[in-house]
Amino acid sequence: MPLLTLGINHTTAPVEVRERVAINEQNLGHALKKLITVPQVDEAAIISTCNRTELYCEVNQLDQGRQEILTWLNSFHNLSTDDTKPYIYDHLDDSVVRHIFRVACGLDSMVLGEPQILGQLKSAYQDAVQADTLGRNLNQLFQRSFNVAKKVRTNTEIGTNPVSVASAAVSLSKNIFGDFENLTALLIGAGETIELAVEHLKSAGVNNIIVANRSVERAQSVADKVEGRGVGLSYISEALPQSDIVMTATASPLPILGKGLVESAIKQRKRKPIFMVDLAVPRDIEPEVSTLSDVYLYTIDDLQNVIEHNISSRQQAADEAEIIIDHEVLEYSQWLRGQGIVNTVRAYRNKAETQRDEILEKAHKMLEQGKSTEETLQFIAHTLTNKLTHEPTEALRTAGKQGKNELIDAARILLNIPNDE
Repeated sequence: MPLLTLGINHTTAPVEVRERVAINEQNLGHALKKLITVPQVDEAAIISTCNRTELYCEVNQLDQGRQEILTWLNSFHNLSTDDTKPYIYDHLDDSVVRHIFRVACGLDSMVLGEPQILGQLKSAYQDAVQADTLGRNLNQLFQRSFNVAKKVRTNTEIGTNPVSVASAAVSLSKNIFGDFENLTALLIGAGETIELAVEHLKSAGVNNIIVANRSVERAQSVADKVEGRGVGLSYISEALPQSDIVMTATASPLPILGKGLVESAIKQRKRKPIFMVDLAVPRDIEPEVSTLSDVYLYTIDDLQNVIEHNISSRQQAADEAEIIIDHEVLEYSQWLRGQGIVNTVRAYRNKAETQRDEILEKAHKMLEQGKSTEETLQFIAHTLTNKLTHEPTEALRTAGKQGKNELIDAARILLNIPNDE
């Protein structure tokens, strides 16, 4: 059955579109269980990050499956076809395999070669396992994507000179502030992106770091890595006026920082500027905040230019990675094609074993009736030979009458019969 991927990412859709189709972690299990009920879908997994939302499915029929999945996606988000159609891309079969391998290796990321996507891919896999929406083929596809990513990082320099959205954000902030030593940074969220941002800020020289999160314990755990302070979300209004740098990356469906809150902080800072980076999808900071004087607000899309400057050194490694991926796509495709014959082989063996059992049962009855061992063995050999050769022989005779020489040639290969001289 066909493999199909439908999705949007940072290259096909702006942040305001991506945030409308993003599926947060809390809803992912529910979404998977709904997606697997789509009639054409046999297996399913969903990857949803700030830069992409992708549906990986095995479907019964391609065209109908594609339409049903698109309908489901729009319905799930209360969107119309016009809302998503201009931004959707799809991949089929080998293209699906190549795409997920490139995603796992960071070759399809905003930051070339960034490693965070592999962790997100593994999380998506675990979510699908928990929701029981993976079958043999997608399970194998994800497992192989993890192995390909490991092979690429081991055999190329794709991970050297590490760059990420977080490091790009810190690099951009250097254009606003020359010296970081006396600055205060407020980071909202406590996920992997914020952890990276904390480390980059500390390395850049920021000594006063505050991490705010719904879980104070989790915030403190992240802050402890840089001798910072962890606080709850309720402390944001107090911390904001003290903060020179603000970075956000939460899974909140609604903005955390509104225009009024930021405007109040600016007044308390006596117009001292704030550098703000919203790394979340959906956005954590209301877009209207960008209209305020003394606020430099950047979204994840604004980091693209900084990122492009940092990726040039990775391009050669990416070219080497593509060669590895080419080989691995072929390997998986051969495995997948092999699965198509598994049921046929199993059915053939089951049929042969059924015929064997029937003949053995008759042989036992012959012995019980006093037939000699020799006569019984002759019966088994003769009958089993006839049973196993009758249908192939009749099929070959029919093929000969109909001039289907290609079928006869295939039979010679399958049955290991030498050609007549």
